[in-house]
Amino acid sequence: MTETSSASRLANWVTRRTLRPFAEILPGGSLQIRTSRMIVAAGMLIGCPPPHHVRVERLATGTFRGEWVYPPDVKQSRQIILYVHGSGYAVCSARTHRGLVARLTHLTGMPAFTVDYRLAPEHPFPAAADDVEAAYAWLQDIGYQPQNITVAGDSAGGHLILDLLAENGRHGRPQPRSVVMMSPLVDLTLTLAALREREHGPDPLISARAARRLVRHYTRGHPDDLPRLKLALERADDMPRSLIHVGGAEMLGTDARQAQRMLIDAGSDCELREWPGQTHVFQALPALIPEATPALRQIAAFIRQPFGPSADVDVTVAQQKDHATT
Repeated sequence: MTETSSASRLANWVTRRTLRPFAEILPGGSLQIRTSRMIVAAGMLIGCPPPHHVRVERLATGTFRGEWVYPPDVKQSRQIILYVHGSGYAVCSARTHRGLVARLTHLTGMPAFTVDYRLAPEHPFPAAADDVEAAYAWLQDIGYQPQNITVAGDSAGGHLILDLLAENGRHGRPQPRSVVMMSPLVDLTLTLAALREREHGPDPLISARAARRLVRHYTRGHPDDLPRLKLALERADDMPRSLIHVGGAEMLGTDARQAQRMLIDAGSDCELREWPGQTHVFQALPALIPEATPALRQIAAFIRQPFGPSADVDVTVAQQKDHATT
């Protein structure tokens, strides 16, 4: 799809005149966080309600939290998705992204586990990154092989995914089968986003300045060049195949290209697809934006694509429910 639909243009127009000004005037404290969480949760529910028949099982291990999302008639599968949600380390949750994740499970036929990592400002760096690492390790502990795990995520989740790959390489741990990132945030100083704004015009959803205020709740007190904040990937033979989606109207276009360069330089076969006229993580709003559905189908086709060896998994329902809470 090369032309922007009238529904997408309308959504951008409404967002630019409502949500963006609201984000600009909110202070950078707890009021902004609480208000943003409520607005985003409502918007995600309206724009991406979970499909019918989705099965959800909440889980808390004592180390991290999350939820399993199962497509109809699928309980066990060798191939699974580990989903890492975004929204500035401070706003969203497994619940807000349930509709998006559920659609991926329907399209792929695979179950997904969304890590419900701890949010800032209550839990600053490195809480979120540590929770993602713990979830990835736990999936292997219960029987999933890394070569059968696709790690997918959006926005700040992209930064957390890149951090996971970097930490895997640094500690000699196996990499996942594949990686999918939607509108990944790479530069936590938002300098790349600000430059993109000056060159291509304002993002319909939020400015780089406002996004920077949000991210600072997570990074405050740490230098910008700290290795796990300013990321670098070492070249390795086992880097996963990667797919990146980004909207043509959003400020993270340069971040997406930076992520692609990092992955290719590290040895990944990485494809970047830019969707003209689309805003940040437009895939999360299929009820409002027609382009979201074909984008999700592209992502699902990439995840399903067979490549490399596939290992069996010995995961029982009892193992998955050992620490489950409803």
